[in-house]
Amino acid sequence: MVEIFGLELDKLIEEFKKVGLPAFRAKQVFQWVYQKAVFDFSQMRNISKADMEKLASNFSLLPAKIKVLQELQSQDGITGKFLLELEDGATVETVLMHHDYGYSICVSSQVGCDMHCSFCASGLLGCVRSLTKAEILVQVYICNNRLKDGNGKVARIVVMGSGEPMLNFDNVFGALEFLHSEDTANMSYRNMTVSTCGVIPGIKRMTELNHPINLAISLHAVRENLRTELMPVNKAYPFVWVIGVAEEYAKVTGREVTYEYILIKDKNDSQEDAKLLANFLKFKHASVNIIPANPVPEHGWERPGAMRIDKFLTVLNNNHINATLRKEMGTDINAACGQLRNNYLKGKKL
Repeated sequence: MVEIFGLELDKLIEEFKKVGLPAFRAKQVFQWVYQKAVFDFSQMRNISKADMEKLASNFSLLPAKIKVLQELQSQDGITGKFLLELEDGATVETVLMHHDYGYSICVSSQVGCDMHCSFCASGLLGCVRSLTKAEILVQVYICNNRLKDGNGKVARIVVMGSGEPMLNFDNVFGALEFLHSEDTANMSYRNMTVSTCGVIPGIKRMTELNHPINLAISLHAVRENLRTELMPVNKAYPFVWVIGVAEEYAKVTGREVTYEYILIKDKNDSQEDAKLLANFLKFKHASVNIIPANPVPEHGWERPGAMRIDKFLTVLNNNHINATLRKEMGTDINAACGQLRNNYLKGKKL
């Protein structure tokens, strides 16, 4: 049984020819899967019964084998979170969000994470493994399958779920290039975002690709010791170096870099921290996305009050840094990275 989900059309044609299926059948199946989000050969209505049987006996489609262990919907009705079980029993999270402009999805790139950022639930249990290209794509197409009855589909993707995308570079960018194809999701690179803790070799490779994909950097502190405490990756890739490499990316691609900054009460939320952040990003092709900390009981961090958040933003804006406060979506359904998976795994151990 050959797994064909995620194969480019020319590879799919090759596989079909091996079992005596013509090229036009491959094109038909390709359209059913990637344009109509249909994963059952028997539901592909323009395929003969004989060829359906041949398809079913020789090939499999990954989305049909993925279990949705949990599906949660926020009270506002605009955010959904899925806990998916992969073929090997590993679990990953995917978040689907409904905006005025359409649907966006936040996908995971690894099962867990080894970055061990002190404010994030994803790294509490470490990284089990990286996802394959097909496993990254399946998160998009399972959501497209849920949306198809309303004639909706995912229009934007952010690789900002569990895992460090730059440590799974080939599969992440292979998936994004696949989604960009006119024959699949026809998704613009400008509607894609990759978020990294600051793994410099990956940012450099991203620059070499020269796709106008949005780059987001998890920064969260601009005091060396504090960032190392919050994000151990700072030991290997100091944030000053990261900003320099990210600025080069902005110059090559013409895309402004977004710096994500989680505000943690009494940790990195002072006006002095805001002034330092403004100094490091001044005259850069950059914007700042302020994120009030999500509560992670294992770490004990809290979010600042509204007034302190507002003062932090005011300092940045007064220093001509384009800074915004992220709109929170799905806080009532554990939509932050790693929370749903961790709660599920804890339950399994009880």
